[in-house]
Amino acid sequence: MGERTKATIYFPVFSGDTGYRSTLVARTVGDPLSYAVAIQKEIAALDPQLPVVEVLTIPQIVGESTVNQSFSASLVFVFAVLSLVLAGVGLYGVLSYVVTQRVTEIGIRMALGAQRGQVLGMVLKDGLRPVGVGLAIGVCGGTAVGYVIRSLLYGTRPADPMVLAGMVGTLVIVAAIACAAPAWRASSVDPMQALRTE
Repeated sequence: MGERTKATIYFPVFSGDTGYRSTLVARTVGDPLSYAVAIQKEIAALDPQLPVVEVLTIPQIVGESTVNQSFSASLVFVFAVLSLVLAGVGLYGVLSYVVTQRVTEIGIRMALGAQRGQVLGMVLKDGLRPVGVGLAIGVCGGTAVGYVIRSLLYGTRPADPMVLAGMVGTLVIVAAIACAAPAWRASSVDPMQALRTE
C-alpha cells in the first residue's frame, strides 16, 4: 500500500523458471490455515528438498503491507483527539473569561426583564458562532486535503459523507459541552449582585 506497483510475471511451478523464490496460492473452503499442513505434505512429496516458509492468509498479507499506514493512522487519531480536547478546554476558558467580563451587562439585562433562557441562548450563540465559522473552513479545507492525499485513504473516499458528518457532529458536541458551563453560570447570575460588582 502506498508504494508503486512492481512488474510481476507468473510462471508455472514446473517450468523451471521460478527464479529465486516462488509463491503458491491455494483457494480453500473454510479456514485456510487448516489446510496448511496438508499442502506442505503435498509439496514435500513432490520435492523433499523444497522448503516451505511463510504460510500466510490473504488478510495476514494485507495486514503486513498496511502496518505502517495503520500505525500512522493511529498516531494521527491520537493527535486528533488531543487537539479536540485542547480546543474544548480553550473554548471553555475563553467563554468563561467573556462571561466574567460581561457579568454587569448580564445583570442589567436580567434586571430589565431578560429571562434565564434568553441569557443562556445569548452566551451559547456567542460561543458557537466562531465554531460554526471554523467548521465551514475546516470541512472545505479537509475535503481539499483529502483529494490531495487520496492514495493514503484506504477504504474511504476523500469526501466521505459519513466521515464528514461524524467529524462535524463530534466537534459540535464538544463545543456545546465546552460552552454549556459558562452559559449556565451566566444565566444563574443574580442581577443585584452583578450590579454591585460594578
